[in-house]
Amino acid sequence: MKAVATQSGTIVIAEVEPKELQYGHVRIRTEYSAISPGTELSMVNCSSESRILLGYSAVGIVEQVGDGVSRDLVGQRVACYGAPYVCHAEWLTVPTNLIALVPDKVDPKEAAFGGGGAIAIHALRVADLRFGESAVIVGLGTLGNLIAQIAHAAAYRTVALDTDARRAEMLRQHGLDQVYADQRLMELELSEAVGEAGADAVLLCVSGSGEAVTNSALTWIRDRGKVVIVGDLSMDYSRELMFQKEAQVLISRAGGPGRYDKQYEQENRDYPIGHVRWTEGRNLEAYIRLLADGRISMKKLITHVYPVTRAEEAYDNYRERRDVVATLLQYGHET
Repeated sequence: MKAVATQSGTIVIAEVEPKELQYGHVRIRTEYSAISPGTELSMVNCSSESRILLGYSAVGIVEQVGDGVSRDLVGQRVACYGAPYVCHAEWLTVPTNLIALVPDKVDPKEAAFGGGGAIAIHALRVADLRFGESAVIVGLGTLGNLIAQIAHAAAYRTVALDTDARRAEMLRQHGLDQVYADQRLMELELSEAVGEAGADAVLLCVSGSGEAVTNSALTWIRDRGKVVIVGDLSMDYSRELMFQKEAQVLISRAGGPGRYDKQYEQENRDYPIGHVRWTEGRNLEAYIRLLADGRISMKKLITHVYPVTRAEEAYDNYRERRDVVATLLQYGHET
C-alpha cells in the first residue's frame, strides 16, 4: 500500500505492508488523512536516512476486525487518531480505543481532523476551566481555531489572537466577536472581554521562541491563573511575572490520557471511566459529537485537498504560502 514518509529531509511515497491485525484492532480503508504541519514539517526537517511514516489523524471505513471486536463495526465509518497506528496510508490497523464512529450527517473531511480535535479538547481540560470562566487563545491555525470554537461552544468567555488577519477573520465567521489580529488592541479591550481581574487561562498554540508570548500571557491572566503551552514553544519566561501571580505554566500533551501508554493503545486496554473520565479515545468521540451537533465546524478551514500521490506538493504548499490552514490527503478508494 502507499504511505507518506520522510527520509533525509524529503517527502517520499513509500510502498509498505499493512500491519498485522491484532486482538482488539480493526483494519480501516482510509478516505482522508489530515496533515499536522507543525509536527510533521518538524519531523521532515529533522529526518535522517531512516524512513519515518508521517501523520496521525484520519477517517475511513472499517473493512475487517480482529478478535475481540464486534463484527457490527464492519462497514462503519470511523475517525481514528494516534501514530504509529494512524498515518498517511491507504490502509490503517488501529486499536478500537483510538477510533470513534462517525454519523452519516458528519462530513468525513471534518472527521479526518479528529486527532486535532482530541488535542484541542485535552488542552482545554488541562486549563481546567469552569462555566463562566475565560480563555485567551493565541495562534489560530487549525488547532488554535478548534480550541477557540470549542471554548466558545462550552460558554467560556473566549478571546483569540493571531497576527494573520485572514486567520482571525476565519474564526469570526464562527460567531466569535473578540478575535484580534492586533495584540495592542486586544490588550486594550481585554478587561472588557474577560473582566478586570484578567483571564482565567491563556492557551498558546504557536511555535518557536516562547519568551515574549509567554511573558505577555502572564500579564493577561488573573492571580493564580494558568498559561497552557499547546504549541512547540521554548520554555523561556519571567520567573518574576510568574511569582507575582503564583501562576501555573502547564504543558498539554497530545490528545489525553492513554497517549503513549502501550497497554491502552497497542493492547487496547481501556481505563475505567470511573477513574479516568476523559481518555484520548473519549476526547476523539467528543470532537465527533461536537461536529454532529453543529457546535463547531472545520469546513471553512479546509483550504486544500490533495490526492496522496501529490503529498510532496501539499507539504511544499505549507512552506510557500500563508493562506494554507487545513490540508487533507485523499485516497483513491470508492466510498
